[in-house]
Amino acid sequence: MARSIVAFTLTALVLALAGGVSAPVHAQDGDGFDPPRLADGQPDLNGTWNNVGSAHIPLELPDALAGQDVSQEEIDALVQERSDARKAVTWQGHENSRGVGAYANYWFDWFWKEPAGVDAPALLIEPASGRMPAMTPKAAESVAWHREHLHDSYSTMETGDRCISRGTYGIMMPTAYNNGKMFFHTPNHVVILSEMIHNARIVPIDAGAHIDDGIALWNGDPRARWEGNTLVVESRNFKAVANQRGPGSRAPQTEARHVVERFTLLDADTLRYELRVDDPETYTAPWTVAFNYKRDNAYLQYEYACHEGNYAVPNSLSGERAQERK
Repeated sequence: MARSIVAFTLTALVLALAGGVSAPVHAQDGDGFDPPRLADGQPDLNGTWNNVGSAHIPLELPDALAGQDVSQEEIDALVQERSDARKAVTWQGHENSRGVGAYANYWFDWFWKEPAGVDAPALLIEPASGRMPAMTPKAAESVAWHREHLHDSYSTMETGDRCISRGTYGIMMPTAYNNGKMFFHTPNHVVILSEMIHNARIVPIDAGAHIDDGIALWNGDPRARWEGNTLVVESRNFKAVANQRGPGSRAPQTEARHVVERFTLLDADTLRYELRVDDPETYTAPWTVAFNYKRDNAYLQYEYACHEGNYAVPNSLSGERAQERK
Protein backbone atom coordinates (compact mmCIF):
# COMPACT_ATOMS: atom_id res chain seq x y z
CA MET A 1 0.00 0.00 0.00
CA ALA A 2 1.15 3.56 -0.55
CA ARG A 3 2.48 4.99 2.70
CA SER A 4 3.95 8.34 3.62
CA ILE A 5 4.86 9.99 6.92
CA VAL A 6 1.88 11.55 8.72
CA ALA A 7 1.93 15.33 8.70
CA PHE A 8 2.62 16.37 12.26
CA THR A 9 0.79 19.65 11.81
CA LEU A 10 -2.05 17.83 13.58
CA THR A 11 -0.02 18.16 16.75
CA ALA A 12 0.04 21.93 16.52
CA LEU A 13 -3.63 22.03 15.60
CA VAL A 14 -4.73 20.00 18.61
CA LEU A 15 -2.50 21.85 21.05
CA ALA A 16 -3.86 25.12 19.70
CA LEU A 17 -7.37 24.06 20.71
CA ALA A 18 -6.60 24.66 24.35
CA GLY A 19 -2.94 25.45 24.78
CA GLY A 20 -2.21 22.25 26.69
CA VAL A 21 1.28 22.33 28.21
CA SER A 22 2.74 19.64 30.42
CA ALA A 23 3.74 20.54 33.95
CA PRO A 24 6.83 18.93 35.53
CA VAL A 25 6.54 15.33 36.65
CA HIS A 26 5.23 15.05 40.20
CA ALA A 27 7.07 12.92 42.73
CA GLN A 28 5.52 9.55 43.46
CA ASP A 29 3.55 9.40 46.66
CA GLY A 30 3.16 6.48 49.02
CA ASP A 31 0.01 5.23 47.29
CA GLY A 32 1.69 4.54 43.96
CA PHE A 33 2.58 6.28 40.73
CA ASP A 34 1.81 9.98 40.47
CA PRO A 35 1.64 10.68 36.73
CA PRO A 36 2.97 13.72 34.85
CA ARG A 37 0.22 16.29 34.51
CA LEU A 38 -1.05 19.03 32.25
CA ALA A 39 -1.01 22.57 33.57
CA ASP A 40 -4.60 22.15 34.84
CA GLY A 41 -3.68 19.03 36.86
CA GLN A 42 -5.00 16.29 34.55
CA PRO A 43 -2.73 13.26 34.08
CA ASP A 44 -0.85 13.84 30.82
CA LEU A 45 -1.56 11.16 28.19
CA ASN A 46 0.38 12.86 25.39
CA GLY A 47 2.75 10.70 23.40
CA THR A 48 2.92 7.69 21.14
CA TRP A 49 1.69 4.39 22.56
CA ASN A 50 1.89 0.90 21.14
CA ASN A 51 -0.01 -2.24 22.12
CA VAL A 52 1.92 -4.71 19.97
CA GLY A 53 2.91 -6.68 23.09
CA SER A 54 -0.73 -7.49 23.64
CA ALA A 55 -0.93 -8.97 20.15
CA HIS A 56 0.77 -12.01 21.71
CA ILE A 57 -2.22 -12.58 24.03
CA PRO A 58 -5.23 -14.60 22.84
CA LEU A 59 -8.62 -12.93 23.11
CA GLU A 60 -10.11 -15.80 25.10
CA LEU A 61 -8.66 -17.84 27.95
CA PRO A 62 -7.27 -21.18 26.73
CA ASP A 63 -9.31 -24.14 27.93
CA ALA A 64 -6.29 -25.58 29.74
CA LEU A 65 -6.14 -22.52 32.01
CA ALA A 66 -9.83 -22.27 32.89
CA GLY A 67 -10.39 -21.97 36.63
CA GLN A 68 -6.68 -21.69 37.45
CA ASP A 69 -4.60 -19.01 39.13
CA VAL A 70 -1.87 -18.25 36.59
CA SER A 71 1.38 -16.72 37.88
CA GLN A 72 3.28 -13.98 36.07
CA GLU A 73 6.07 -16.46 35.35
CA GLU A 74 3.58 -18.79 33.67
CA ILE A 75 2.13 -15.90 31.69
CA ASP A 76 5.61 -14.89 30.52
CA ALA A 77 6.32 -18.46 29.44
CA LEU A 78 3.00 -18.77 27.59
CA VAL A 79 3.47 -15.47 25.78
CA GLN A 80 7.07 -16.29 24.82
CA GLU A 81 5.99 -19.70 23.54
CA ARG A 82 3.27 -18.09 21.44
CA SER A 83 5.71 -15.47 20.14
CA ASP A 84 8.35 -18.05 19.21
CA ALA A 85 5.80 -20.29 17.50
CA ARG A 86 4.46 -17.44 15.38
CA LYS A 87 7.91 -16.28 14.36
CA ALA A 88 8.87 -19.82 13.35
CA VAL A 89 6.07 -20.04 10.78
CA THR A 90 7.20 -19.37 7.22
CA TRP A 91 5.13 -18.81 4.12
CA GLN A 92 5.68 -21.90 2.01
CA GLY A 93 3.96 -23.53 -0.94
CA HIS A 94 2.92 -20.23 -2.49
CA GLU A 95 4.53 -21.16 -5.81
CA ASN A 96 1.61 -23.48 -6.57
CA SER A 97 -1.05 -21.52 -4.75
CA ARG A 98 -4.11 -20.27 -6.60
CA GLY A 99 -4.71 -17.63 -3.93
CA VAL A 100 -2.90 -14.46 -3.04
CA GLY A 101 -1.24 -15.95 0.03
CA ALA A 102 -0.37 -13.80 3.02
CA TYR A 103 2.25 -11.37 4.24
CA ALA A 104 5.68 -12.65 5.12
CA ASN A 105 6.39 -12.54 8.85
CA TYR A 106 8.65 -9.51 8.71
CA TRP A 107 5.67 -7.30 7.82
CA PHE A 108 4.10 -7.93 11.24
CA ASP A 109 4.89 -5.80 14.29
CA TRP A 110 5.32 -8.79 16.58
CA PHE A 111 8.12 -10.15 14.36
CA TRP A 112 10.34 -7.23 15.38
CA LYS A 113 9.21 -6.58 18.94
CA GLU A 114 9.38 -8.89 21.92
CA PRO A 115 6.21 -9.08 24.02
CA ALA A 116 6.23 -6.44 26.76
CA GLY A 117 3.78 -5.39 29.44
CA VAL A 118 1.76 -8.61 29.30
CA ASP A 119 0.20 -9.41 32.67
CA ALA A 120 -2.71 -11.74 31.80
CA PRO A 121 -3.19 -15.00 29.85
CA ALA A 122 -6.12 -13.56 27.86
CA LEU A 123 -7.46 -10.16 26.85
CA LEU A 124 -10.94 -10.91 28.19
CA ILE A 125 -11.47 -10.20 31.89
CA GLU A 126 -15.30 -10.35 31.74
CA PRO A 127 -17.11 -12.76 31.75
CA ALA A 128 -15.15 -14.55 34.47
CA SER A 129 -14.95 -17.64 32.24
CA GLY A 130 -12.58 -15.75 29.93
CA ARG A 131 -14.80 -16.64 26.96
CA MET A 132 -16.77 -14.30 24.73
CA PRO A 133 -20.51 -14.38 25.52
CA ALA A 134 -22.72 -15.96 22.92
CA MET A 135 -24.29 -13.78 20.29
CA THR A 136 -28.04 -13.36 20.20
CA PRO A 137 -29.85 -15.55 17.62
CA LYS A 138 -30.54 -12.48 15.47
CA ALA A 139 -26.89 -11.41 15.50
CA ALA A 140 -25.65 -14.94 14.78
CA GLU A 141 -28.05 -15.19 11.85
CA SER A 142 -26.75 -11.88 10.51
CA VAL A 143 -23.13 -13.04 10.74
CA ALA A 144 -23.93 -16.29 8.90
CA TRP A 145 -25.86 -14.44 6.19
CA HIS A 146 -23.05 -11.95 5.57
CA ARG A 147 -20.49 -14.74 5.46
CA GLU A 148 -22.57 -16.45 2.77
CA HIS A 149 -23.19 -13.24 0.82
CA LEU A 150 -19.91 -11.46 1.54
CA HIS A 151 -19.08 -10.62 -2.08
CA ASP A 152 -22.56 -10.31 -3.49
CA SER A 153 -22.23 -6.53 -3.32
CA TYR A 154 -19.98 -3.83 -1.92
CA SER A 155 -22.70 -3.18 0.67
CA THR A 156 -22.29 -6.64 2.23
CA MET A 157 -18.51 -6.40 2.56
CA GLU A 158 -16.86 -5.64 5.90
CA THR A 159 -16.50 -1.91 6.52
CA GLY A 160 -12.76 -2.16 7.22
CA ASP A 161 -12.19 -3.88 3.88
CA ARG A 162 -14.02 -0.94 2.32
CA CYS A 163 -11.70 1.45 4.21
CA ILE A 164 -14.60 3.20 5.93
CA SER A 165 -13.95 2.24 9.56
CA ARG A 166 -12.86 -0.70 11.66
CA GLY A 167 -14.90 0.66 14.55
CA THR A 168 -13.73 1.25 18.09
CA TYR A 169 -12.42 -2.32 18.35
CA GLY A 170 -10.24 -2.02 15.29
CA ILE A 171 -8.87 1.33 16.41
CA MET A 172 -8.01 0.41 19.99
CA MET A 173 -7.35 -3.32 20.18
CA PRO A 174 -4.06 -5.00 19.20
CA THR A 175 -3.68 -6.23 15.67
CA ALA A 176 -1.01 -7.77 13.45
CA TYR A 177 0.59 -4.49 12.41
CA ASN A 178 0.14 -0.70 12.58
CA ASN A 179 -0.37 -0.72 16.36
CA GLY A 180 0.85 2.83 16.90
CA LYS A 181 -1.51 5.30 18.61
CA MET A 182 -0.67 9.00 18.90
CA PHE A 183 -2.39 10.74 21.82
CA PHE A 184 -2.83 14.52 21.62
CA HIS A 185 -4.13 15.58 25.03
CA THR A 186 -5.31 19.08 25.96
CA PRO A 187 -7.39 20.13 28.99
CA ASN A 188 -10.67 19.63 27.11
CA HIS A 189 -9.93 17.03 24.42
CA VAL A 190 -8.04 13.83 23.73
CA VAL A 191 -7.39 12.99 20.09
CA ILE A 192 -6.32 9.40 19.43
CA LEU A 193 -4.80 8.98 15.98
CA SER A 194 -4.61 5.32 15.04
CA GLU A 195 -2.12 4.20 12.42
CA MET A 196 -4.41 1.36 11.37
CA ILE A 197 -6.89 2.65 8.79
CA HIS A 198 -6.17 6.30 9.64
CA ASN A 199 -8.99 6.90 12.14
CA ALA A 200 -8.64 9.90 14.46
CA ARG A 201 -10.94 9.76 17.48
CA ILE A 202 -11.75 13.21 18.88
CA VAL A 203 -12.91 12.76 22.47
CA PRO A 204 -14.21 15.81 24.38
CA ILE A 205 -13.65 15.96 28.15
CA ASP A 206 -16.42 17.22 30.46
CA ALA A 207 -18.47 18.23 27.43
CA GLY A 208 -21.92 17.58 28.87
CA ALA A 209 -24.67 15.37 27.49
CA HIS A 210 -24.40 13.15 24.43
CA ILE A 211 -25.76 14.33 21.10
CA ASP A 212 -29.39 13.79 20.14
CA ASP A 213 -30.50 10.14 20.02
CA GLY A 214 -31.46 10.59 16.38
CA ILE A 215 -27.83 11.05 15.33
CA ALA A 216 -25.82 7.85 14.84
CA LEU A 217 -22.05 7.76 14.22
CA TRP A 218 -19.66 5.09 12.97
CA ASN A 219 -17.64 5.08 16.21
CA GLY A 220 -20.32 6.43 18.51
CA ASP A 221 -20.46 9.74 20.35
CA PRO A 222 -17.74 9.78 23.05
CA ARG A 223 -17.84 11.80 26.28
CA ALA A 224 -14.89 11.69 28.68
CA ARG A 225 -14.57 12.46 32.38
CA TRP A 226 -11.90 11.98 35.02
CA GLU A 227 -12.33 9.57 37.91
CA GLY A 228 -9.21 10.24 39.96
CA ASN A 229 -6.28 9.54 37.64
CA THR A 230 -8.36 7.46 35.23
CA LEU A 231 -9.87 8.92 32.08
CA VAL A 232 -13.27 7.32 31.52
CA VAL A 233 -14.72 7.54 28.00
CA GLU A 234 -18.38 6.64 27.54
CA SER A 235 -19.70 6.23 23.98
CA ARG A 236 -23.29 5.96 22.76
CA ASN A 237 -25.14 6.81 19.54
CA PHE A 238 -23.54 4.11 17.42
CA LYS A 239 -24.52 3.64 13.81
CA ALA A 240 -26.01 0.26 13.01
CA VAL A 241 -23.42 -1.64 10.93
CA ALA A 242 -24.22 -5.16 9.78
CA ASN A 243 -20.69 -6.34 8.93
CA GLN A 244 -17.85 -4.89 10.99
CA ARG A 245 -14.79 -6.71 12.29
CA GLY A 246 -14.55 -7.25 16.00
CA PRO A 247 -13.14 -9.58 18.64
CA GLY A 248 -13.77 -13.19 17.76
CA SER A 249 -16.16 -12.51 14.86
CA ARG A 250 -17.64 -9.90 12.59
CA ALA A 251 -20.60 -9.31 14.83
CA PRO A 252 -23.00 -6.52 13.91
CA GLN A 253 -22.82 -3.16 15.63
CA THR A 254 -26.23 -1.94 16.75
CA GLU A 255 -27.61 1.39 17.91
CA ALA A 256 -28.09 -0.15 21.37
CA ARG A 257 -24.33 -0.44 21.88
CA HIS A 258 -22.87 1.22 24.99
CA VAL A 259 -19.08 1.31 25.37
CA VAL A 260 -17.05 2.41 28.40
CA GLU A 261 -13.25 2.76 28.11
CA ARG A 262 -10.79 3.46 30.93
CA PHE A 263 -7.26 4.85 30.52
CA THR A 264 -4.91 4.77 33.52
CA LEU A 265 -1.19 5.54 33.65
CA LEU A 266 0.40 2.77 35.72
CA ASP A 267 3.89 4.23 35.35
CA ALA A 268 5.71 6.61 33.01
CA ASP A 269 5.71 4.07 30.17
CA THR A 270 2.59 1.95 30.78
CA LEU A 271 -0.98 2.95 29.96
CA ARG A 272 -3.64 0.51 31.19
CA TYR A 273 -6.62 0.23 28.87
CA GLU A 274 -10.03 -1.36 29.52
CA LEU A 275 -12.90 -1.65 27.06
CA ARG A 276 -16.35 -2.74 28.25
CA VAL A 277 -19.07 -3.43 25.68
CA ASP A 278 -22.77 -3.76 26.42
CA ASP A 279 -24.73 -4.43 23.23
CA PRO A 280 -27.78 -6.51 24.18
CA GLU A 281 -28.96 -6.81 20.57
CA THR A 282 -25.66 -8.47 19.63
CA TYR A 283 -24.35 -10.25 22.76
CA THR A 284 -26.18 -12.15 25.46
CA ALA A 285 -24.01 -10.51 28.15
CA PRO A 286 -21.55 -7.61 28.44
CA TRP A 287 -17.85 -8.28 27.96
CA THR A 288 -14.62 -6.50 28.88
CA VAL A 289 -11.05 -6.67 27.64
CA ALA A 290 -8.01 -5.16 29.36
CA PHE A 291 -4.36 -4.83 28.32
CA ASN A 292 -1.43 -2.44 28.42
CA TYR A 293 -0.09 0.08 25.97
CA LYS A 294 3.64 0.80 26.20
CA ARG A 295 5.09 4.24 25.52
CA ASP A 296 7.09 4.29 22.28
CA ASN A 297 7.83 7.89 21.33
CA ALA A 298 10.51 6.70 18.89
CA TYR A 299 7.83 4.93 16.83
CA LEU A 300 7.15 6.66 13.50
CA GLN A 301 3.53 6.52 12.51
CA TYR A 302 2.83 6.35 8.78
CA GLU A 303 -0.22 7.11 6.72
CA TYR A 304 -2.39 4.07 6.11
CA ALA A 305 -3.43 5.01 2.59
CA CYS A 306 -6.67 3.06 2.57
CA HIS A 307 -9.67 4.50 0.75
CA GLU A 308 -13.12 3.33 -0.22
CA GLY A 309 -12.93 2.01 -3.75
CA ASN A 310 -9.51 0.41 -3.25
CA TYR A 311 -8.63 -2.39 -5.65
CA ALA A 312 -9.60 -5.08 -3.14
CA VAL A 313 -13.28 -4.18 -3.47
CA PRO A 314 -13.75 -4.36 -7.27
CA ASN A 315 -11.33 -7.29 -7.52
CA SER A 316 -13.21 -9.28 -4.88
CA LEU A 317 -16.56 -8.53 -6.50
CA SER A 318 -15.34 -9.31 -10.03
CA GLY A 319 -13.76 -12.55 -8.79
CA GLU A 320 -17.08 -13.60 -7.27
CA ARG A 321 -18.88 -12.81 -10.55
CA ALA A 322 -16.33 -14.93 -12.43
CA GLN A 323 -16.90 -17.86 -10.08
CA GLU A 324 -20.65 -17.52 -10.53
CA ARG A 325 -20.31 -17.60 -14.32
CA LYS A 326 -18.05 -20.64 -14.12
